[in-house]
Amino acid sequence: MPDYDVITVGAGHNALIASAYLAQAGYRVGVFERRDVIGGAVSTVEQVPGYRFDLGGSAHILIRLTPVVEELGLSRFGLEYLECDPLFFAPYPDGDHLFIHRSEERTVAELEAKFPGEGEAYARFLADWRPFARTVRDLFLQTPDPLTLGRTAMFGKMAKDWRRALPSILAPYGELVDQYFREEKVKAPLVWMAAQSGPPPSEPMTSPFLLWHPLYHEGGMARPRGGSGMLTQALAQHVRAHGGEVHAGAPVEAITVEGERATGVRVAGQTYRARAVLSGAHALETFTRLLPEAHRPPAARRLRVGNGFGAVLRLALERPVRYAAHPGDEARVALQLVARDRAQVTAAYGDYLAGRPAQDPPIVAMTFSAVDDTLAPPGGEVLWLWAQYYPYQLAPRRSWDEIADEVAASILDAFEPYAPGTKASVVGSLFQHPLWLERELGLYRGNVMHLEMTLDQMFTLRPFLGASSYRAPLRGLYLTGASTHPGGGIMGASGRNAARVLLRDLSSRPLFGLRLPGARA
Repeated sequence: MPDYDVITVGAGHNALIASAYLAQAGYRVGVFERRDVIGGAVSTVEQVPGYRFDLGGSAHILIRLTPVVEELGLSRFGLEYLECDPLFFAPYPDGDHLFIHRSEERTVAELEAKFPGEGEAYARFLADWRPFARTVRDLFLQTPDPLTLGRTAMFGKMAKDWRRALPSILAPYGELVDQYFREEKVKAPLVWMAAQSGPPPSEPMTSPFLLWHPLYHEGGMARPRGGSGMLTQALAQHVRAHGGEVHAGAPVEAITVEGERATGVRVAGQTYRARAVLSGAHALETFTRLLPEAHRPPAARRLRVGNGFGAVLRLALERPVRYAAHPGDEARVALQLVARDRAQVTAAYGDYLAGRPAQDPPIVAMTFSAVDDTLAPPGGEVLWLWAQYYPYQLAPRRSWDEIADEVAASILDAFEPYAPGTKASVVGSLFQHPLWLERELGLYRGNVMHLEMTLDQMFTLRPFLGASSYRAPLRGLYLTGASTHPGGGIMGASGRNAARVLLRDLSSRPLFGLRLPGARA
């Protein structure tokens, strides 16, 4: 008899979400995590005494467009979300600023008052592309087989307008904004948010990263009280409450194979058997290290991981951040989009292509201690500065171990003019450059999306053709995580989709009998 029905490799949020659905359906699940802290890139630690730092994703936006939290009842396992509104704040060097609120009406009114005509353009942009955004969301919540994709596209919310929409959909997102807006101060934050997926503003066929924007107003943004890692802590509690096991500090050494089927894993020299193995590890980790060489698919060698693209400087401050353009606390609640214009984003990407860190980086600043007093001591602040673009492989004769302090200082220097006095209030820090991300979080070449988010590695091509249905080419081996559809970010769709596939394969019972509310066959 196997030790488990399903063994899950890794305890990132998608792996834990899939494991929670499986455990909730009555299957015996065992999760094995390499690190001593579960959660992968969705984890939180006390890095500086009294200050809690997230180690990866911080803004919970995408998961709020899914039913994951409700279906798994995660509030019963300690997950408490704190709403963040405004959603975005953009300060400018000349002292100007703008807000994007959860309320579309308030956002439109403020934009119209500040930049006549731009509020109306924003309303038109949202109305034009909301159906497309909802269709993409629906696709993200399904297994990306050609039949499903075609059915959703044909009968989805954009079906009647696809001829009109297609030229815009195929455009670079950095240019698409010109179809709606005149004011660069409105264009820049929209483009900078779209750039968070990785591809630069000039790359063709990237406009969907911008056209997703209307859904920000629908799902909003929130933070788990206690840190981003409270999501994965709640998921682990859910798994355990349903009879599963979650083991930290237990690195999987290999996936065991008998005949042409994955049969389990080896951990610390001991073999554990299961009916199925679900890998939430990076696709390269799964296919080029954990599997026996004879079972490594040739397509895995062609995966494009890229050359990193971002770095984050996490800071403990003795006082709250105050923006020169808007000193009030409202700015601290939002994601703070610090990018002067599109040219700054493009120039930073040029530095990246030359193999050097961005000389003038655009920044996303986060001060979630504004809504969560558990993150810092009284009067203190946590400030996280995500900046782009930063190559993993640097130009010759340079290494991250040598230049990390210099680059961290340059990011803080770039931020200081927007919030004077920040540098003087720093009491502790952590700099997560691309090499750090690879060493500590297993993010190959520092890519937080695992694989590049380009059209040739999306939908049925993620991670590669023949493995996009969450089933690996090897029988009994399944996949989840950012290496699979729909990619990176704190969404959980990959975990939920993978669970549906596994549940279908593990049992001949109808899917609706497996307590997976809202799932479609």
